[in-house]
Amino acid sequence: MSKTLTSTPSIALRPQAVVSLSSEALSVSAERVVEAAVALAPRLFAQAAQSDQEGGFPAEEFTWIREVGLLVAALPPALGGSGLGHPSQALPLLQTLQHIGRGNLAVGRVYEGHVNALLLLQRFGRPEQIAAWAAAAHAGHLFGVWNTEAHDGVKLEPLPDGRYRLRGSKTFGSGAGHVTRPLLTAELPDGGWQMLILPADEQQPALNTSFWRPLGMRATASFRVDFTGLEITAEELLGHPGDYYRQPWFSGGATRFAAVQLGGAEAIFDETRRFLRNLGRTDDPYQRQRLGEMALLVESGNHWVRAAAEYEARATATAESVVAHANMVRTAIEEICLRVLPLAERCVGARGLLRPEPFERLHRDLIHYLRQPAPDAAQADAGRFVLENNRPAYRLWHD
Repeated sequence: MSKTLTSTPSIALRPQAVVSLSSEALSVSAERVVEAAVALAPRLFAQAAQSDQEGGFPAEEFTWIREVGLLVAALPPALGGSGLGHPSQALPLLQTLQHIGRGNLAVGRVYEGHVNALLLLQRFGRPEQIAAWAAAAHAGHLFGVWNTEAHDGVKLEPLPDGRYRLRGSKTFGSGAGHVTRPLLTAELPDGGWQMLILPADEQQPALNTSFWRPLGMRATASFRVDFTGLEITAEELLGHPGDYYRQPWFSGGATRFAAVQLGGAEAIFDETRRFLRNLGRTDDPYQRQRLGEMALLVESGNHWVRAAAEYEARATATAESVVAHANMVRTAIEEICLRVLPLAERCVGARGLLRPEPFERLHRDLIHYLRQPAPDAAQADAGRFVLENNRPAYRLWHD
């Protein structure tokens, strides 16, 4: 099949000059951020069917996210954010992601990538870089992390004038054409891997929209993106070679996409209950049993989210234990979601799987989003950790 390459459309953004990053008065508390996500979730849900178009993108939804301050929530208060990037605020961050996922998994996927990029640039960026990228987020730029590659992965070629030229492409570039500050990994001539943040509104990559023919998550616009010929300066390089894969930040971030996934399971639970109430089937003992099991599953997921936040904030946790615990969290929440789906299907029957009921879309989106890389390896790594650890079970995660 021949590739269809198009240029990235230009995106109008608010001027950066209107933001004063030195004032903490601009920041919104972590509690208010969670409240904003709770209030936004029903609005996202009501819009989801309209956004669910192959090659589409929930642009209006991200306007709402900007308006309530969620686009900068992961920045520190000194840079006009809410501090959700700090380990002590892991719970409100995960809860925010969960509520966005409850509203629309496609929005949650792209928003989680934006948050991921903001956390990485704060950890590995120089102060002047962090300030500049924070100003970009305030100006309305959407960040993301594009790491997945096919055969022609991205290469970074140093040029004599201190600039760098990109060659190659990424796949699954979620938000392509709308993410204007994607964080990429690129291979250096010596084989090392270097992070960079591309000003994609200025250096526009080519998009292969024909790549994205998915089962679900259609509105994420996860195209193949070709960067060949684009050039950047050293100011766009983030951190040192190999930083992207440093632990626990590389694998530990799995708790964030797991929180979004749990939000999808929660939406399925809520909609199943609504559907049965509208049909007057709440007295059916089998429906009650299924809803009871679904409630147990969703609430157990909430316990895993709280445990993930608690463990991330623990100063004594080692990188290895954080990764093992995060792998358990993503495995547990995946299992929860996979058990919720067939219960909901049996509750609503064939009638519930007809549009305009939302179950068909919710099922497609959640199944697709659950296919994160290397699920078996994640669980096996948790197993390796506990096999090599001599502490009794009650002390493995609570010492």
